[in-house]
Amino acid sequence: MSLELTDVTLTYPDGDARLTALDAVSLTVPAGRVTAVVGPSGSGKSSLLAVAATLIRPDRGRVVIDGTDTAGLGRGELTTLRRSTIGTVFQQPNLLPSLTAVEQLQVMAHLDGRSPRTARSRAQELLAAVGLTEQADRRPHQLSGGQRQRVNIARALMNEPAVLLVDEPTSALDHERGAAVLGLLTDLTHQRGTATVLVTHDRSHLASVDAVAEVQDGRLTSGAGAGV
Repeated sequence: MSLELTDVTLTYPDGDARLTALDAVSLTVPAGRVTAVVGPSGSGKSSLLAVAATLIRPDRGRVVIDGTDTAGLGRGELTTLRRSTIGTVFQQPNLLPSLTAVEQLQVMAHLDGRSPRTARSRAQELLAAVGLTEQADRRPHQLSGGQRQRVNIARALMNEPAVLLVDEPTSALDHERGAAVLGLLTDLTHQRGTATVLVTHDRSHLASVDAVAEVQDGRLTSGAGAGV
């Protein structure tokens, strides 16, 4: 079990009161499985992802990542955990314009203290896994939108995370490229054993994931993969 949220409640100030973003949410995502979290805008999907990424501490509840209960960790310890254990695929790739595809990945390894030779070998292996061997030395402006998103995915896997958190990866892609990206994420999750949470409003590709959890007004209302 690589990611477990148990009875997580998160509120925000709202004038003199507090707005509930997550209401006693429990979600278990095993290693090697993709759970899609779906729901309308404002339902709590982004808040759930932020809590799972340890970017926001919940008011109540437990967040356990790869066997580590994050409740007792300090800010520095959480930063280390995120760098070594959590990979994030952002909605927009946000690639550095001056770096090639392989260099985008090498930067991640440099931050983790890996040797340049080891980093380049790992980066090339991951670019091959996402079908971009021939694009390794191209810069972002030389890549299509789908290719940039594949670099984004490979970069998130660079430090061999136990948990992969994915935010709306198909929002800027057409239907065909979106389906290809979700299929790739599912295949990589199964191959590499990550616990993957995929936040999306697009229900058209959900057949490729392992479980679906639906969020409504901060509650998990239905879906396989929701904790009980």
